[in-house]
Amino acid sequence: MNKADIYKKISNNIKRIRKSKGLTQEAFAEIMDVSWTYVAKIESGKYNISIGKIVELANYLKTDIKELLKL
Repeated sequence: MNKADIYKKISNNIKRIRKSKGLTQEAFAEIMDVSWTYVAKIESGKYNISIGKIVELANYLKTDIKELLKL
């Protein structure tokens, strides 16, 4: 598994969990106080996010970080 595959898997986890919480990208962006395009970039898997940002996302989604990092 290469880096691109890992980014894509994590981004899919973020998207899946966001949707399971009933949040649109716009609503999630509002909670995070960022633009919806930022959320879209994260969920595209093309944006290299730091471990710190993954921790923040887990907190915003009220989920365990392990759920976001599942490969």
